[in-house]
Amino acid sequence: MAIASTDLEQVAALLGRHPRGLEDIAVRDAAGAPAVLRVASLVDGKPFPTLFWLVDPALCYRIDTLEAGGLIAQLQGRVDADAQLRAAMRRDHLDHIRLRERYMSDAVRARLHATGGAAALSRRGIGGIADFARIRCLHTWYAAHLVVPNTIGALLERHWDSGPRREEAPAP
Repeated sequence: MAIASTDLEQVAALLGRHPRGLEDIAVRDAAGAPAVLRVASLVDGKPFPTLFWLVDPALCYRIDTLEAGGLIAQLQGRVDADAQLRAAMRRDHLDHIRLRERYMSDAVRARLHATGGAAALSRRGIGGIADFARIRCLHTWYAAHLVVPNTIGALLERHWDSGPRREEAPAP
């Protein structure tokens, strides 16, 4: 699928550089701007485990603020204390691995197998996480959640207490 030049321009402006490995706009915001990107599993000849990339500036800013305030540690504490949450996260990661595999072309799959990259990707879930009981980055969890709902994305939304998800990022 070809990415429209206007989408490429918008994504480049959001990233501050030309996007590498961009395969599709997975989610758009209410105004139609790119919010979540779908990235190739092979970028510049190397395995790239992050399937979905959050680019919505307001969501990124809001999540940045929450991460800086210690929300990852708080949520990780909940996960560590709850076997059901850990099991749900594991299912999320395994589902994500299967989804990533479905997006791969036969050519990419063959190249990954030839270089040994397929084995690495088969063990890395959301955001490239290898330890399925760890959160690591709320941005990657939420990007994936906006495409296919997941445990940590749902916890993040509950944390927001049904308030608006979007805040204005400060002007650069």
